[in-house]
Amino acid sequence: MNIPNKITISRIMLIPIFIIVLSFPFDWGTISIGATDLPLAHFIAVIIFAIASATDWLDGYYARKYNLVTNLGKFLDPMADKLLVSAAFILLIELGLAPAWVVIVIISREFAVTGLRLVAAGEGIVLAAGQMGKLKTVIQILAIIILLLHNFPFNSIGIPAGDILLYAALVITVISGIEYFIKNWHVMEDSK
Repeated sequence: MNIPNKITISRIMLIPIFIIVLSFPFDWGTISIGATDLPLAHFIAVIIFAIASATDWLDGYYARKYNLVTNLGKFLDPMADKLLVSAAFILLIELGLAPAWVVIVIISREFAVTGLRLVAAGEGIVLAAGQMGKLKTVIQILAIIILLLHNFPFNSIGIPAGDILLYAALVITVISGIEYFIKNWHVMEDSK
């Protein structure tokens, strides 16, 4: 297994730690950031999530720079993204920081695209993520981070940036999903 794939695996391994930090009732107190009193568990979860998210850029950069792009990497990388982001969005519902219907739409799109990728894999085709899908991932990551930080630093100026980013992520997620299916519909046609 090459280094980019190991980096991707490390991202997958951080997901259970992220879940434990946010799911279990650790009472580590709060941390004051600006005008925000933030549960320390949320702050630690943001650090874990940010590190895991950064590995997404790192593994891709390393794979392209050293020509280490593999089919395994093309499969693992988007799967790791979906697992991380889905876990974070589900936990945001539990924490009361995101509406369930938004998360259901976002995760449904991820399942649909994964299904299309599985059909393509059955035909021997590996579908890589497009630019709109990459933008979707960035906006989702930013939304999750700002929501877990309870809208810091934007709460001091009264801008609900976390909510704005969440709904922007919703729109871009839907648009990128439609674009992905239109671009790759031939896979469904060929598999009949």
